[in-house]
Amino acid sequence: MWPDEDETLALLRGAQRGDSAAVEGLLERHRDSLHRMIECRLHAGVARRIGASDIVQETLLTASRRLAEYLQNPSMPFHAWLRQLARDRLADVYRRQLAEKRDVSRERALDAGRESSYGAAAELRDDQLTPAAMMLRQELAARFRQAVAQLEETSREIILMRHAEQLTNSQAAEVLGLSEPAASMRYLRALRQLRAILGESAAHWLG
Repeated sequence: MWPDEDETLALLRGAQRGDSAAVEGLLERHRDSLHRMIECRLHAGVARRIGASDIVQETLLTASRRLAEYLQNPSMPFHAWLRQLARDRLADVYRRQLAEKRDVSRERALDAGRESSYGAAAELRDDQLTPAAMMLRQELAARFRQAVAQLEETSREIILMRHAEQLTNSQAAEVLGLSEPAASMRYLRALRQLRAILGESAAHWLG
């Protein structure tokens, strides 16, 4: 979920006046939402080399350098602008990764092992769990990641937005350029596809 829009607008006005504290607050309050966005799209093989936090930090540094340009012509909401910067940075990371792995067999292995880090939170150690319960949780998390990866891109995106990024339907609709009813219908279709893939374990993730 994105930070409160009214507070964001107030900080943007402060940034336009040259208030450095407003600039810092503006960027910092979007850190968590950017982290959720990037983490769920960062494949495990890439995440072993560069973490979501690193990409978030680089995105915020870019935003800081380009903020004056944005303020002169805010053609989109601030959070949408940050998302675009983050997606550009993520694309750069993958381009560099592919450039470093020109060997065809290694690229195929990377593609075959593609896994989002989405669901990693579910795999964190819980001292209250028995070893068997921990193994089950990890197995379910892996199954969920694999199921999401099998969805077509439009379905995968809205599942990630609603579940990993915790966006509301109206926020997802804005990002996707859809009406709220259309976004809701796309989400419901994606849920049906995901339930069909997950089978009995769907209840664990989707209720």
